[in-house]
Parts: sequence; C-alpha cells; structure tokens
Amino acid sequence: MITLDILCARFAGLDPHDLQRWIAAGYVKAEARPHELVFHDIDVERVRLILDLRGSMAVNEEALPVVLSLLDQVYALRRRLRELGVALDGQA
Repeated sequence: MITLDILCARFAGLDPHDLQRWIAAGYVKAEARPHELVFHDIDVERVRLILDLRGSMAVNEEALPVVLSLLDQVYALRRRLRELGVALDGQA
C-alpha cells in the first residue's frame, strides 16, 4: 500500500484534484487511515490505467466512466471463463 503523496510522486501527470474526483466517483478506491489515504496495488494500477486512457488513448472525462465500466465487465467475464475452465477440467 502507498500513500497519496507517494502515488502522486510516482505518476508525474497525476493531478491530486483529478485523483480526488476519481475517488469520489468510485473509479479508484482509497483506504482512509488517520490523517491520510492509502492505496492498494490494484488501485495504483487503476490510476495508471486511467492516466493511460486519458493520455495515450485520448479518452475524455465524459467517456471515462463508460470505458472503465466496459473494461471492468471484460475483466469479470475473463475471470468467470477462467473459473469455468477450471471447473470443467475438474470434471474430466
């Protein structure tokens, strides 16, 4: 887990105000600790994804929730397919 300051330092293009908006919108989760927010590895990668979407893929703020939702659905389906594959292998 890392703190907000370390997360902002890790990604040069990360604006703390943007991050606060993403947390409020539920795009990124943060764990509230006394006097600071901390982020798990999965949330750090989510920030990296959002920055990539906004930067290299030119996804604007209005489209961001749609793109993130679609990506979440794809990952959930992949996870289900993997679980199904394991279950089917166990039946053979």
